[in-house]
Amino acid sequence: MSRFRVLQFNMQFGQVWDDADPDHAPIHLDAALAEIRRHDADVILLQELEQAQPGGVQLQPPPNFTRLRAELVGYNSCFAYPKADPRELPFGIGLAIFSRGPLHDPMRLDLPSPPIEFDFYGNTTTPTDRVFIGAKTTLHGREVQLYNTHLLAFFMLGAGNTESPWQRNLVADQITGATGATILTGDFNESKHEILVGQFAECGYQTVQTTEITWRRRPFVLDHIFYNSPLRCVSHAVVPTSASDHHALVADFEFTV
Repeated sequence: MSRFRVLQFNMQFGQVWDDADPDHAPIHLDAALAEIRRHDADVILLQELEQAQPGGVQLQPPPNFTRLRAELVGYNSCFAYPKADPRELPFGIGLAIFSRGPLHDPMRLDLPSPPIEFDFYGNTTTPTDRVFIGAKTTLHGREVQLYNTHLLAFFMLGAGNTESPWQRNLVADQITGATGATILTGDFNESKHEILVGQFAECGYQTVQTTEITWRRRPFVLDHIFYNSPLRCVSHAVVPTSASDHHALVADFEFTV
């Protein structure tokens, strides 16, 4: 059967969820690894693999990605940090694609952030850039284009900064016009997800679900798996997990032709 499974997961660099004190919960990469493994996905797309370091230092090789790559035997993988920036806040950064099929034609695109000032624990700063990555894989003898991203959370920047199409437009430009099977996943950080879903529908894509919350901190549908017409989603699930502040999103697909 030519079905394949996709896992979308913002793993928050392995920091587990603690209802009492989520910001200071411990880091247990083993919990994230167990969550990833239990879905037995053919394609795994991850955000926030690494924890940002003081001064924007990017550890090389990236430690969490290196561990996952060693543990996830039978997968091919690629990884990208966003552009290094000393303003980086101590959250999660880095994207990865894992596939049981070969990966080729890797790409990356920097997604600039606007110079919006906001307060972070008494300090005025501006947001750092984000990144969009892609690669092609082969599943059941068919080529599939994979994309992964993590957009800026405008809703966290204060009053009046709840929406901007800039990064979404750059992503839309990349996915528009694809004729082959294409999967786009990510943490899109869009509190009004109807805007995101509507924009990408105009590009020929639909998301697997819009009703179940995917983030523990606020009741938002931030995580999505988008796909185009050469694919059919036959099942999906938002899977609650304590391995991150995001839930896992899993979907099974088959080719339509």
